[in-house]
Amino acid sequence: MSKGPGLFVDIGKKAKDLLTKDYTSDQKFTVSTYTGAGVALTSTALKKGGLSTGDVAALYKYKNTQFDVKVDTNSNISTTLTFTEILPSTKTIASFKVPDYNSGKLEVQYFHDHATVTTTVGLNQTPGVDVTATIGTPTIAFGAEAGYDTTSGNFTKYTAGISMTKPDSCASIILGDKGDSIKASYVHYMDQLKKSAAVAEISRRFSTNENTFTVGGVYAVDHLTLIKAKLNSHGRLGAVLQHEVVPKSLLTISSELDTKALEKSPQFGLALALKP
Repeated sequence: MSKGPGLFVDIGKKAKDLLTKDYTSDQKFTVSTYTGAGVALTSTALKKGGLSTGDVAALYKYKNTQFDVKVDTNSNISTTLTFTEILPSTKTIASFKVPDYNSGKLEVQYFHDHATVTTTVGLNQTPGVDVTATIGTPTIAFGAEAGYDTTSGNFTKYTAGISMTKPDSCASIILGDKGDSIKASYVHYMDQLKKSAAVAEISRRFSTNENTFTVGGVYAVDHLTLIKAKLNSHGRLGAVLQHEVVPKSLLTISSELDTKALEKSPQFGLALALKP
């Protein structure tokens, strides 16, 4: 693949991951194993409130093809097939879920040294079409996204964004929700390994005149332990403690608290991921 500007979904992704990834109030347990044939098996159990669910996933890579199958406790079977370089500089992704036969999608990604283009089409009788395009370099990129409903003949979404990336920081601005919202974010890394970082994000929804400002960060206590925290202007505080118990086995403890309603009990989450 090329060393171009990346996909449109990558714009603002670093800030989003720092402010959302691993924050949970649910109890989650994951075990991953690898077979001698190169198949990765992952079993996940999740308890949310009084509801418990689980799934088993298998991932297999063969040359330029990747097979990903997941079966959950609701008897849903999700399958994703990824083909790299069927045509030069392309990646093709086909996904579908059984028994929801209208969930099928086909996505084609094209990578160039100065641009990337993706097209996603629903595999059903009334397919929706999503198209994204990004131009620029790994340092600065401009992108846009549009969704079109072939049944109604209307655009379901259109979004535009810009990102600027340096070795120790990245910034992005995204105009979304058909022009109804704008979001700006900035991430600054504190070390060369990019394990410690500070992030700030401000968003505004024009239809409601609502503004949200969020700050957060991640700090590597040592090579085994990470601490994450975030706080937004609505008083929502979140914290995460993640520790590698044994190699590739992570214990994650997270909590969220509404500081404007301190009489309410904080929500705690526990996640344990075990990998050999």
